[in-house]
Formats: sequence, structure tokens, C-alpha cells
Amino acid sequence: MVYTRKDEYPKTFAEFFAGIGLMRMGLERAGWQIEFANDIDPMKERLYNAHFQDEFPHFMLGDIHQIEEERIPTVTLATASFPCTDLSLAGKREGLSGEQSSAFWGFIRVLEGMGDRRPPIVLLENVTGFLTSHKGKDFEEALKALNSLGYRVDSFIIDAVRFVPQSRVRLFIIGQLESLMPAKLPAVSDDQLSLFYEGELRPEKLADFIFSHQDINWAIRTLPKLPRNERLLPTIVDETPEDASEWWSQERVDYLINQTSEKHLQVIEALKNKSHYSYLTAFRRVRNGRSMAEIRSDGIAGCLRTPKGGSARQILLKVGRGKVKIRFVSPTECARLMGADDFKITGSTTEALFGFGDAVCVPVITWIADNYLNPILQRAIKLNIKETLELETPYSM
Repeated sequence: MVYTRKDEYPKTFAEFFAGIGLMRMGLERAGWQIEFANDIDPMKERLYNAHFQDEFPHFMLGDIHQIEEERIPTVTLATASFPCTDLSLAGKREGLSGEQSSAFWGFIRVLEGMGDRRPPIVLLENVTGFLTSHKGKDFEEALKALNSLGYRVDSFIIDAVRFVPQSRVRLFIIGQLESLMPAKLPAVSDDQLSLFYEGELRPEKLADFIFSHQDINWAIRTLPKLPRNERLLPTIVDETPEDASEWWSQERVDYLINQTSEKHLQVIEALKNKSHYSYLTAFRRVRNGRSMAEIRSDGIAGCLRTPKGGSARQILLKVGRGKVKIRFVSPTECARLMGADDFKITGSTTEALFGFGDAVCVPVITWIADNYLNPILQRAIKLNIKETLELETPYSM
């Protein structure tokens, strides 16, 4: 891709593995414009289109391995939240060779096929298991694949709990075309180590990976501190009437309570005697061959998941005033936990839970755009750079 004028860095993007469009929502809040979206799931396409209702359809349904590169418009940014199943503890840890997570190579094929039209910036998102999959070999292979296409890379980790009352830790990779960046800078010195080593964005395992893989073409950028979120569960909970059918029967409530540990049971009993309501969340787990209900009582929801089994749906407990009431977390509550409060929910409950369960947290993406992507473009425009997209960083590798 050849840029010759400062106005040829439009905030346009193509979204791969688009799901229901939460990556798009996050980027649009930071001033970016969608040009292309792709996903293989027709249910997600339907939910996506029902919410956005674009005048000019741009969603291409289909397998990324089958996409013809010439059908992808020229954009400044390409995003990919490729399937995490083979990289997470929930899967078989088959890594990038697994049936679903191997879709990453489809993304690489698309970038390679775009040739001179290759987006100058890419943003990837996945679970932190990506970092340790096959003892780090998958992560290394992915970064070197980006390097081979001319991208210098950066990586950081963000927990969505810094923005919403949900613990959702995700790994991000940003790549920038080397041909659009300044000349290679000196490697990171020991004195610069303290600038980010074991920081909140690059914790120990990631920082160690960076410094033990100096053969990777890095471009590490300093970032501001993450915000301090003070929103807790009560701010996202639906006002569900006491007699609503969503609340479980007493028999079912008792059954779940009997599955809790003695420690968690004491917490529930203490809160039950309070004059106000408290909200807790729970997941069912199998521990030592026994089904257990693991309770979280810090006002934060656990990480939302896709409802592939009975243990995958998150449970809400409303405790206080002598009562314990229990139901599943609703789709609208899931939307709020993902920072997508205004998302128009259509389809069945299961479809909505699938859509939110494997999506990105919207304000996290907006933060990345505001603090990483937008400054890159702003500097490029300010300097009126030709064929160069400069990375603001005091050190690089």
C-alpha cells in the first residue's frame, strides 16, 4: 500500500471473526468506520445486521479460508478475534493447529493475498492461553508470521474489570507494517526494563516472553495506566419482579446452595441477614468428581462464556432481607457486562448468550483505539509522513 498524502490514513477498518459486532462498536466510539466484516456463523450475522441495520451491507458470511482477497476493501486497520477454543483451558489445547483456532492462518493468508493493499495496522485479540499454548510456540509462530508480512509487533494484556464489573482477561497484539515505520531503533536496554516490566499491561509472563524472544521484530509502545472502574454488579442487574418466572423454585435454590463450599455458604448466610440486597455470581464446576457451585461475592461477575453446557451459564444470586433468590444472568445483563448497553438484542436467549460470550468488551477496544491506534494516525497526519506510519515509542526491539 502506498500512501502519498496525509489524508490517506482514514479511520477505516475490516473486522474478521466479527461475531455480533462488538469490536466494531468499540472502534466506532473512537471515530473509526467499518468497511468490511466477516464471520462464518449465520446466527451471528443475523444478530449483527439486526442491531446495526446498515444501509449498505458489508457483512460477508463464510469461512475465512475461502475469502477472495480482491473482495476486501482497502482499509487502514484489520482486526481479528479468532476462535480461542484450541488455546483455552476449555478446549484440548491443540493450539493454532486445532480445528477452530487454525482460522488464524486464514487471516494471515488474507493479509498476504492483499499484497500492496495490506492494512498498515492489525489488531488481534484472544485469551491469555495463547501466550502459553504449546509452551509459547504458538504465540511465537503467530508473531513471526506477522513479521514475515512486514509487521512489527506489540502485545499487552487487559482485564475488562478495569472498565466493567466482569473479570475478562484478554491478550492483544498490534502489528504495524515495517515499511510504514521509522528506521529500526536500538534494542531495549536494561535501564529501560523498568518502564513496563511486570506492569499491569505487560505482566511477568508476557514481559519475559518479549525479552526472551529478541529475534522477533518488536515495536513496544508505552501506554497510560488503565482506568479504575467503580461499577459493581448492582449497576447492571435487571429489575426483575419478585414473582417473575426467571427466578428459580425454592427446591432448585436449595439444591444450588447445597453445592456450595462451607466458606461460601457462610458468606451467603451473612449477607442473607442484611437489611439490603447483595448480588453474587456463581458457576458450576466439577471438583474432585463432584459438582460444586463456586460463588463470587466481590461485586464482579466471572468471565462470560458461550452456553455450550449447563455449567457455562453464569448464575446470579440476590441475597438479603432474609431471602436468597437465584436465576441465570440475562442477555441484557450480559450486554452491560460487555459494555454494550445499547446493543439491540434479537433472537433467542441462547443465541444472545453465544453472541456475547465470545465477543470483545466494547470499552476495552475503545481504550485501545484512543490510546494506541488514534495516536499513531494523529502523529502520521501531523508530520505529513509519506509512506511512513510512525510508532510513538522511546524504545524498540
